[in-house]
Amino acid sequence: MPLGIADALLRLAHDVGEPRRELAILAEGNVSARLDDERMLVKATGSSLADARPDDLVECRFAPILELLDDPTAFEGGAGDARVADALMAARVDPAAKRPSVEALLHAVVLTSGAAAACHTHPVAANALLCSDRAELLAAGALFPDQIVVLGTRSLLVHYVDPGLTLGRLMRVELRAFADRHGALPKVVWLQNHGIFAIGASPAECLRITEMADKFARILLGALAAGEPRFLPDDVLDRIDGRDDEHLRRALLDTAR
Repeated sequence: MPLGIADALLRLAHDVGEPRRELAILAEGNVSARLDDERMLVKATGSSLADARPDDLVECRFAPILELLDDPTAFEGGAGDARVADALMAARVDPAAKRPSVEALLHAVVLTSGAAAACHTHPVAANALLCSDRAELLAAGALFPDQIVVLGTRSLLVHYVDPGLTLGRLMRVELRAFADRHGALPKVVWLQNHGIFAIGASPAECLRITEMADKFARILLGALAAGEPRFLPDDVLDRIDGRDDEHLRRALLDTAR
């Protein structure tokens, strides 16, 4: 296991698992990173992000997970759940490793779609909106310039389905459609009645995305309390996204911790 990637992933887990951040508590959430075209590291089920240790990161092969997602006879519920569990256990490189999170299916989809790392959390502010009839506003645009620098000009809202096989399949369809429309993966995916998924080029970027998504959700809640949110127009989004100084800021953030 490459120690650099494992160390960076554990740092991400500890950062987003800090209870005072209100991003994840107890055994909520999970993190992952692509090791190469065949393998990933993903958090074990039932382990705490805040207290994650090296043995809580499970090295898994993509192939058994993707084969399950592609199998039209695979289903959830009853015997189907047992099959999903068996596939996740079979995906482990080390047969003695802990059981991967069921959302390893979701991570496998994201990491084989072009991402290098991913972070799934349940922020209080974001979920307040995701569990309401205003969830669509989270993907409606940008409210302030720094949001665009970190999260890009567009994000993706995915309507609720059960975590696991169904969500993995839906996410694959939604990510492909988003990439076809916008030429790249979203930085953040809002999962209705569930949480958020940060998609980045490194664990450090996933932390920045998670922090900015949380800030955006908090500001959006405040805007709704004050009246109606005023989103920046498309020409402003494109202008900020394309500015040289903003490209420089992104590059500097990429070199930071």
